[in-house]
Amino acid sequence: MSAQETAPVVTAFMLIKTTPEWLAMTPHERVDALNTKVMPVVKAKTTGVRSRFYDTEFYSTRVTDVWVWEADDHAAYQLLIDALRETPFWDRYFEIVDLLVGTENGYARTYDVDPVTTVST
Repeated sequence: MSAQETAPVVTAFMLIKTTPEWLAMTPHERVDALNTKVMPVVKAKTTGVRSRFYDTEFYSTRVTDVWVWEADDHAAYQLLIDALRETPFWDRYFEIVDLLVGTENGYARTYDVDPVTTVST
């Protein structure tokens, strides 16, 4: 598949670290907090975003989780960040360690070449 055949989406690797407030909750309270205080705001204020969540605390003390977000465009990504900042997720439940934002195979689209760094064996 040529790099030109796919629309570039914004991908954000949100590197986060749990806070004492989050860790003081039981697992059930954490799920409830996400379901009632975070996700409803994201769903109400955004369109065109998808996510995956990775636990990393077994391997890293600096970053305990990575939340990967894909957005249809930069405007959708901006709405996502604005929505998250309106919830206790941002700086209460988690510390945002870093945001790494890019587009998959952007170099391939820029230079009109096949995305040789995307591998499946």
